[in-house]
Amino acid sequence: MFTFTTSISKLLMPFICLLLLTACSNTPEEKPSETEKSAEATPAEKIPKAGRTAEEMITQKPGWLMKKHFDKDIEAVKTIDWYKYRNFYDDTFKPIMEKEVGNYFQEHKNLTSDEVYDYLVYTLGSGQYERFYEPLSSFDHGFQAPDLPTGEDTVEKEQKQANVVVLMDASGSMKAEVPGGVKMDLAKETIQAFASELPKETNISLLAYGHVGTGSDADKVKSCQAIESVFPLAKYDKASFNEAADSFQASGWTPLAGAINKASDILSAYPSDEYANIVYIVSDGVETCDGDPVAAAKKLQVQNIQAKVNIIGFNVDDPGQKQLKEVAEAGDGEYVTVKTKNELETQIIKKWRPSIFEIIGKQGVPLSQYANKTAELIDYKVHLTDLSNYEKSRIVNAVYFLHDKDLIDEKIKEEVKSLAEEMNELRNEHFTKLHDIKKQELEDAKNDIDQEVSEWKEQWEE
Repeated sequence: MFTFTTSISKLLMPFICLLLLTACSNTPEEKPSETEKSAEATPAEKIPKAGRTAEEMITQKPGWLMKKHFDKDIEAVKTIDWYKYRNFYDDTFKPIMEKEVGNYFQEHKNLTSDEVYDYLVYTLGSGQYERFYEPLSSFDHGFQAPDLPTGEDTVEKEQKQANVVVLMDASGSMKAEVPGGVKMDLAKETIQAFASELPKETNISLLAYGHVGTGSDADKVKSCQAIESVFPLAKYDKASFNEAADSFQASGWTPLAGAINKASDILSAYPSDEYANIVYIVSDGVETCDGDPVAAAKKLQVQNIQAKVNIIGFNVDDPGQKQLKEVAEAGDGEYVTVKTKNELETQIIKKWRPSIFEIIGKQGVPLSQYANKTAELIDYKVHLTDLSNYEKSRIVNAVYFLHDKDLIDEKIKEEVKSLAEEMNELRNEHFTKLHDIKKQELEDAKNDIDQEVSEWKEQWEE
């Protein structure tokens, strides 16, 4: 029997279904759990086996969580700034680490201790070892021995009383200018400095030649006979020697042979078996007084004087250089040429005598340089060992966290902890060994240079 109620029910049924469908479509979507979100954040790639040798660990990549969340400079702070690392770790990184590591182990149970360690290195390992290892392994101390003037002309294998005779060309051409000043003035200044730096027991004499008259033919005889011992052979006295050097000016001709003969006369009373006799000449040109300077220099050798004749040619032309070289060779000495004030000073220091102040001032490796290089080595080592210790600490902290949360058992905890400590010790031993090798290289280089300088000083201070 058809009723009104039944009819209404049939009519309303489609609307009820429509309402139900609409209600279903408005139901909020179910969000993934925090566990699922974390799993998505964790890299999906296969966990690589962590290094078990120092070389492998040095080149390892940073843990993915370290790379994403840990400031590199804070990770690399040295022990003295350890609080910066600890504050960042406790306040920022540790909560993230516990969440991510905890979620991973909730999904990955029954892992072996090696698998647990591999994952923790993959997540928490340092990737900064190479940053400090490379400069340590390639460390170069950079020490260099200072320039040690040989002064070979005043070094005697046997200890003898030294007699030095300096012949100063005061001919008119010495009035000419060169870079740095007037030749005569520069020669005097340099010879005065040279004399002041000789050993105190050395006798020295200063002869001026060509300082009288002019370069005219009328004055030739007078000028060629002007060879004067302005400072007779004696121990050096600064005031007297400088006064003597200032007592003449460049003026006339060039009696070089006569000056050498005068030096021969002075040294004739000093036989070579008892004395070391040396003649130094500063000249800017050839003999102009018809003498034979080559023969005069040979005379110093054949006699019992045996005085070396060393010559510095000051801005000399080609004919002058030729003759002066021949004179030096005849006198068993050396000839060098200079054109400027600096070259003159350099040659006298190099060939004649290092300054007494230079001798005193010469040192091996400066203390400041040694200290800086030593500190640089220590700095590399400290950075490396601190990075290693921090990595071990992160892994051990994670292990204790996992154990407290019952995500690993006691046996796994102890095995992973032991492995982390073993790898830390292996790294640090490697870093220390390399540091010690580089430190020894530094020490050896310093000692070699110091010894070389010490022997050089002894040679001049005897």
